[in-house]
Amino acid sequence: MNFPSNLKYTKEHEWLRIESNDIAYIGVTDFAQSELGDIVYVEVETVGETIEKDEIFGTIEAVKTTSDLFMPVSGEILEFNPLLDQSEGDNPALVNSDPYTEGWIVKIRMTDLAQLKDLMDATTYQNLVA
Repeated sequence: MNFPSNLKYTKEHEWLRIESNDIAYIGVTDFAQSELGDIVYVEVETVGETIEKDEIFGTIEAVKTTSDLFMPVSGEILEFNPLLDQSEGDNPALVNSDPYTEGWIVKIRMTDLAQLKDLMDATTYQNLVA
C-alpha cells in the first residue's frame, strides 16, 4: 500500500496535497479505494461552493457501496477532476488505479490554513490503517 509523504491525511481516508499557497487537491487514499473496491461513479455537485471542514463535498460509488467524501479543511471547490466526471472523461476507475495523481477528485482554495495542523502525516495515517 502506498502512503506518499508529501500528502496530509484524514481519519475518513481522504488525502490533501498542497499545490501552492492556498490551492490544494483532494482525493481518497490507496487504503480507501482498496476497501471500497471497483469505483464506478464519483459525484461532486459542489463546484463553486465553499464547504466547511468535515462537511460532505461529494460521494464515491463502488460496486458494493456508496460513501460520502469529506472536506479535510474548509475551502472553495474550484474544480472537479474532468477525467472522473461522467459528462467529460467518465473514468472513475482512475481512483482505483492512480489514487494520488490522475485519480484526484477536487481542486480547492483553502480558506483556513490553520486547519492543516489537524491532518495526519503519512506515518501517522499508515499506523491508523495498519
